[in-house]
Amino acid sequence: MGKSLYIAEKPSVAQEFGKALHENLRRMDGYLESDSSVVTWCVGHLVTMSYPEKYDEKYRRWSFDTLPFLPQKFKYEVIGSVKKQFDIVKGLLNREDVDTIYVCTDSGREGEYIYRLVAMMAEVPASRSQKRVWIDSQTEEEILRGIREAKDISAYDHLASAAFLRAKEDYLMGINFSRALSLRYSFAVTDYLGQKYQAISVGRVMTCVLGMVVRREREIRSFVKTPFYRVAATLRLQDRSFEGEWRAVEGSRYFQSPKLYKENGFREKKDAQELIRLLEGQPSQDALVEKLEKKKTRKNPPLLYNLAEIQNDCSRMFRISPDATLNIIQELYEKKLVTYPRTDARVLSTAIAREINRNLSGLRNYGPAAGFASEILQSGSWKGIAKTRYTNDSQITDHYAIIPTGQGLNSLKQLSPVSQKVYDVIVRRFLCIFYPPAVYTKIALTACMHMAGFPEGKESDERFFANFSVLTEEGYLKAAYRPRASAAESTAPGQAENTGTAGKKKGAAAENSPAGEEDGNPEETSCDSSLLEALSGLKKGSALPVEGYAVKEGETSPPKRYSSGSMILAMENAGQLIEDEELREQIRGSGIGTSATRAEILKKLFHIRYLSLNKKTQIITPTQMGEMVFDVVNCSIRSLLNPELTASWEKGLTYVAEGTIQEEEYMKKLENFVAKHTNQVKQTDHRAYLRRFFDASAPYYRKTSAKTRGKRNPNSETGDKNVKVRDN
Repeated sequence: MGKSLYIAEKPSVAQEFGKALHENLRRMDGYLESDSSVVTWCVGHLVTMSYPEKYDEKYRRWSFDTLPFLPQKFKYEVIGSVKKQFDIVKGLLNREDVDTIYVCTDSGREGEYIYRLVAMMAEVPASRSQKRVWIDSQTEEEILRGIREAKDISAYDHLASAAFLRAKEDYLMGINFSRALSLRYSFAVTDYLGQKYQAISVGRVMTCVLGMVVRREREIRSFVKTPFYRVAATLRLQDRSFEGEWRAVEGSRYFQSPKLYKENGFREKKDAQELIRLLEGQPSQDALVEKLEKKKTRKNPPLLYNLAEIQNDCSRMFRISPDATLNIIQELYEKKLVTYPRTDARVLSTAIAREINRNLSGLRNYGPAAGFASEILQSGSWKGIAKTRYTNDSQITDHYAIIPTGQGLNSLKQLSPVSQKVYDVIVRRFLCIFYPPAVYTKIALTACMHMAGFPEGKESDERFFANFSVLTEEGYLKAAYRPRASAAESTAPGQAENTGTAGKKKGAAAENSPAGEEDGNPEETSCDSSLLEALSGLKKGSALPVEGYAVKEGETSPPKRYSSGSMILAMENAGQLIEDEELREQIRGSGIGTSATRAEILKKLFHIRYLSLNKKTQIITPTQMGEMVFDVVNCSIRSLLNPELTASWEKGLTYVAEGTIQEEEYMKKLENFVAKHTNQVKQTDHRAYLRRFFDASAPYYRKTSAKTRGKRNPNSETGDKNVKVRDN
């Protein structure tokens, strides 16, 4: 009987497979071996696509004469720095005493691509038994399950096709568009900036992301603030007082008046002051309760983390980049603490839901969560999780959500403090789904003042509105992560929900709110149990004495710049930053890039100095070079800046992976797209036209002197040093 060969993506993963096998493995040069098994590894990519000059020396020189470049057969080569390991792996793959190859690279499109390239270059015979190990964590149980249930590699041929197509797509667009645009416009861009020649770098996803940032920056620049003035009344209830906000609803003297900015404010301060003067002139300074609505609302635990969600939260809470977050979670995964990080799913599979008590049992050994895990196990609330919205096989493609395994806790103390915090965030999001919803009691009050005695004989009813919210049942919030004491998650029963300021959007939505948008709803007032009780005792017609009036000044706000985290979410949702998680789930799978590539795409844009990242705030802004490249692309290959179109390419790859679209059909559309737009650049010249756009954006960037050029901004991921950009 021959040996089994296990090939992993990294040496550390190979070590875990070796441990799980429980065999007397001997350390060899580049692999481990026992009497029945051989375990080896790649070191990431061992094989890559060849540069155009490998096809023909004429392609070494950039020229319009050699574009578009559309090879009929693509060439690949072994990466020089890892050739030794490739040769070792190649030899093992073709050993006569190996009868079964277990492919243990990362369970996803990129992992599939890494192995298929190696197998292709190593000329592994198609007749050789090759099985795919697909796992969700690196625990021993999961590794052994993956080996036991490994499928023939042919079951993943569609995934491999999508992986090869993705690489060809990025290769063809990068080489053709970067070369064409560089030949036509690079000298114009670099001469304008007074810099040395630098190629223009273009990519299917990165250029779209650049466009999102530049468009947002221009929206902010063109935004004109609109001031408005609201009127508030201080109303007394027993020995307490609260504010009610005036709104010009039907029956008001100002209903649909041109003086209004929306229904809850005036365009000019004098009109707000005039309303107060009229109110103060009324003989009765009591507002009568016209309507009192009391209801309970339930807030369900959020869905589990996928990579985009945890990257956004870590950017917001810990001010770390998506790339840093991915590296941390990858480390947690390799230490068996959490499941596979590069996932788009936010739910569990039915299979894992049945055995989720194993994860919970392990968490009883994790101090901060021990009490919660024990409570969940004792109550049995985990038993019904398979029938909730947190389990859905149809929403899982490759892997379920990121959750703690309950194992590997001995290595937790060795991690950095921020890594421990990220782990705690994942654990607590996981625990929340086993608890009931948080319950809030909300009261909406409308109080009315009748105004009469005007010279024109007109009477009116002016109404004031107040909303109150108090947490009455903590539910899942007691297990939720609490980054700061003022957060809603740390609110105890009987205290007010922290709802923020009226007229302003909160959280992720604020990052992508349209220019000038203002919330017309009145603020939810802080409310404790005693005030809630007093409010509940009010009846229709109850009098609330008015202690005074005030004018509150406000102004419309420009849209917010993207943070590194909110950009990841926007990429996941095809250029839209959607706060509502239910809606996000509906369009999941239509994003820009993938969970495995988004952080790297941002990192590349920072590296080539098209975007700048403030490390302290994680806010993203364009550089002058980036904005000029945007203008170049906008005038020549505008569709590259379209998030919906870019997302459609990614969706097409998903269809190939599912077998819905044939590889040949996709490739034909890709070649037509590349050829069409490359030829358009060859046939047009917008340099004179572009000058006006360069001039328009130039004043927003501080000129860098020759002395300071090349020094790094300590708050930025990018410096001013020139970098030669490769054409891929």
